[in-house]
Amino acid sequence: MGTEILPWVFTTGWASGINAYLVVLILGVAERFFHVAGVPAALGRTDVMVVAGILFLLEMFADKIPYLDSAWDTVHTVIRPLVGATIGYLIGHESSSLAAAFGAATGGISALAAHLVKAGTRAAVNTSPEPASNVLVSTGEDVTVAGVVSLAFLNPWVAASIALLILVTGAFLVLYLFKRLRRVRSRYADWGARHGLTSEPPSDATRIPARPPAPETEPLEQRRRPE
Repeated sequence: MGTEILPWVFTTGWASGINAYLVVLILGVAERFFHVAGVPAALGRTDVMVVAGILFLLEMFADKIPYLDSAWDTVHTVIRPLVGATIGYLIGHESSSLAAAFGAATGGISALAAHLVKAGTRAAVNTSPEPASNVLVSTGEDVTVAGVVSLAFLNPWVAASIALLILVTGAFLVLYLFKRLRRVRSRYADWGARHGLTSEPPSDATRIPARPPAPETEPLEQRRRPE
């Protein structure tokens, strides 16, 4: 694949950080039925595709249920980077051992970065009262992953650019959401304290000072005056 190794491993790594099983399934179908050049042959094996398909169906449902999606993300903190690194290694292995090591590192790091952005976004989305936002976000992630990975078959550099843009935008979005959430919680705590709904620890100005220790009683012999 030559110079196309970098955009390929970055794109597949980023996509693996969002939905690793969908990436494996798309690459497997591309290799098995469309014989796309550069896709590792191991991903087109029947057993790999069956397992990836089953796990993708499980993730498709778990990823749309509030708080269960965050638990699922926690379990996959290690799995998704490993899948991204493995795909990167297999892609680079077609060229040389050095390219395989480079592909594994790039795929693993990009997958970890995308996973952290996704997990942070889900943690913020779960604070919303309605479950519709989880369904919309999850569906949008799956469609985006499928579209960007499919675009990589036609133009890897364009797909990698889109993946990088989404990753950077998602990171800034997560920071914005958490700052806004912290601001809302602070306002709610102030409102609750004014209306007696929440209790706040007393400040230094209103804290009751500690009672000084009682003076020690002198022995009776020391208090007697000499005659």
